[in-house]
Amino acid sequence: MTLPQRVKLVDVGPRDGLQNEKQPVPAAVKIELVHRLQDAGLSEIEVTSFVSPKWVPQMADNAEVMAGIVRKSGVRYSVLTPNMQGFDAAVASRPDEVVVFGSASEAFSLKNINCSIAQSIERFRPVVLAAKALGMTVRGAMSCTVGCPYEGEIAPHRVAYLAGLMKDIGVDHVGVSDTIGVGTPLKVQRALEATLQHYDVDHISGHYHDTYGQALANTLASLELGIWNFDTSVAGLGGCPYAKGATGNVATEDVVYMLHGMGIETGIDLDKLIDAGNFISEALGRKPLSRAANALLAKRLG
Repeated sequence: MTLPQRVKLVDVGPRDGLQNEKQPVPAAVKIELVHRLQDAGLSEIEVTSFVSPKWVPQMADNAEVMAGIVRKSGVRYSVLTPNMQGFDAAVASRPDEVVVFGSASEAFSLKNINCSIAQSIERFRPVVLAAKALGMTVRGAMSCTVGCPYEGEIAPHRVAYLAGLMKDIGVDHVGVSDTIGVGTPLKVQRALEATLQHYDVDHISGHYHDTYGQALANTLASLELGIWNFDTSVAGLGGCPYAKGATGNVATEDVVYMLHGMGIETGIDLDKLIDAGNFISEALGRKPLSRAANALLAKRLG
């Protein structure tokens, strides 16, 4: 079996990880987190989202955070834009990439954004066109590709359908997201194979939640298919509001520890990454949700 020799990680902690935190996180802390992540070697960071503060109050400081970042050459900064209004607000902060989203589950789409999958993707068509006109890349997050809190298991042909819609509106790269973390390796591979009908292996990411402790196994199963892009979240930040007790995104530290142990390059300094995770965890008043980080922090205390 030939595994990728190098893997690229997008740390989604500052955006996807912090958006559900109930306590306000100061903009200065978010900026410092981004600085620590880029200093640790992350070359892709999902910083914030330009959504209505009514729905996601934690991201109300989006422009302030983007303005406060001292940008590092070679790092790509992305933001989530749910519609043209969000995109127009985001443009002034000069993101390198915008993220749009769609669900492979009709029930999830209807309950969350009150429209069908096809209608939700059409909303993003002008966003994609506007982003391309300004030289930005567009990443598409495909949620519920394995399971849905309302529909249960999602068939691979639903994933292929969503990937086809994303391709049709001009999305450059898609993330196959196991939003509620119910996926197991073969199910995740089927979702990826469905996506491969429309995107090549270089333009697909895995985005796995660790609700049932399957995220690392699912990452390994993805590597076996040649997938070399993954979304992860420092310190395991982020729960899933749709899965009770969900631990949320797989921790960047755990994925890096596994990859380095397999001889796969990431360009990331694990010690600096652990410091970044410890920084944000202390700011939130808790321990990191990364097993590797906690084990290595304990070892440091020795």
